[in-house]
Amino acid sequence: MSAFLYGVSLQWKLDIRSKSLLVTCYIVPLIFFALMGGIFTSITPEMKHTLIQSMVVMGVSMGAFIGLPPSLIETYGSDIKKVYKANGVPLYLGLVSMFISAFVHLMIMCVIIFLIAPIAFDATLPTNIPLFFAALAIYIAVSLSIGSILGLVVKNQAKLTMIAQLIFLPSIMLSGIMFPINLLPKALEVIGKIFPASWGYQLILDNGFQFKNLWYLLFVIFVALMLCGLLLKRQKSK
Repeated sequence: MSAFLYGVSLQWKLDIRSKSLLVTCYIVPLIFFALMGGIFTSITPEMKHTLIQSMVVMGVSMGAFIGLPPSLIETYGSDIKKVYKANGVPLYLGLVSMFISAFVHLMIMCVIIFLIAPIAFDATLPTNIPLFFAALAIYIAVSLSIGSILGLVVKNQAKLTMIAQLIFLPSIMLSGIMFPINLLPKALEVIGKIFPASWGYQLILDNGFQFKNLWYLLFVIFVALMLCGLLLKRQKSK
């Protein structure tokens, strides 16, 4: 247990110094929040009731799909993996430590938005704050599990960037955080349901923590955990 905690602590320190993580988990989401928060609430004043939820979904999606996978490639696509094997360190330790570290960073970013939005944009706080953060934690975990698969499957940084964008952009555009999802054509609305962002957004809305919004996220994280286990086993055999 002490070795595991040391690994998580070390990864936390490395991530704090990571420019990539700083950009994807803090700078870009918070700049987007600062710019779009005022625009959204000016054009559609009703959006102040869902501004916090919209901005955290965007920030979590960016950090999970664009921020986490490159770190995994650096570990599992390099000689670091050989160091793990040589020292008898389980291969899953790297993934778990990065997952936990990214989870904490994304939660900190969401808390910043949660605290600033009511002051800067008169955004409405969730009616049930503990339930909001519970739902948010589930969405962060699901998003990071998908990011973990990307980092373990894709070996080329250029391909990873392209694939991550192909997941990130539809997640944002078709999730309902930019505009009501019922304004989309039916086909795009159905496609949007493939991405966890639309389910996560509904889950963290007031009165949204219901099984009808939760079951798909639980299914995704279960499948993702199984796939990560298989991918790590394949990494070990190489």
